[in-house]
Amino acid sequence: MDLGLSGRRALVCAASKGLGKGCALALAREGVAVTITARTAETLERTADEIRAATGATVTTVAGDIATEAGRAAALAACPEPDILVNNAGGPPPGDFREWDRDAWIRALDANMLAPIALIKATVDAMIGRGFGRIVNITSGAVKAPIEHLGLSNGARSGLTGFVAGLARTTVRHGVTINNLLPGPFDTDRIRSNAAAGAAKAGTTVEAFLEARARDNPAGRFGHPDEFGAACAFLCSQQAGFITGQNLLMDGGAYPGTF
Repeated sequence: MDLGLSGRRALVCAASKGLGKGCALALAREGVAVTITARTAETLERTADEIRAATGATVTTVAGDIATEAGRAAALAACPEPDILVNNAGGPPPGDFREWDRDAWIRALDANMLAPIALIKATVDAMIGRGFGRIVNITSGAVKAPIEHLGLSNGARSGLTGFVAGLARTTVRHGVTINNLLPGPFDTDRIRSNAAAGAAKAGTTVEAFLEARARDNPAGRFGHPDEFGAACAFLCSQQAGFITGQNLLMDGGAYPGTF
């Protein structure tokens, strides 16, 4: 299917690896010129080279922390009027809520709620003016089924979800959609770092813990970032213009509910 995106411009945050990289690669394959951000310049440049080699697309890099005002300013200077915005940032650490002070909560909110809102604010009106825009927020399956030890993520990402639910209904008549992608267990560095605490609690190795978790998923495996990127690209497509304010859960069937 031709997604009708050739010649569009995208800003993809935290895209040097994992799910953000999967999204940037999928969009580049559709002929989108992508600007990718990440905190580590070396990793970012390596990813940019991979995407260029695989797709021939124009790839611009911006090293910086998208959770900071300076990081966002640099990203927007490189891509001031994106047709597509993919919001993404590293999740806050797991733990016990009794151990989190105000600063921990503010860091989580800055990265996973306030930064996406700031980028939406900076780009959405120009999208409306052009009559086309796609905003995809990478949140978490924890929005749908909260995970006890990920309380910081549960709270911050749910706040973003509530904000988007209201805004998305006002922009769609102007050709601008806003949706959320909710990843469950994907084969990324993030799942490995989070597994350390679970492995220690279970008295096993991280690898054994992850193997058991993959087997327990209804799909019998973890997701691959390319699958996630393909879903993102479709939500950004011309064909997805009637989809807005939605939360697409990608978890291999792990969520047990009907709705």
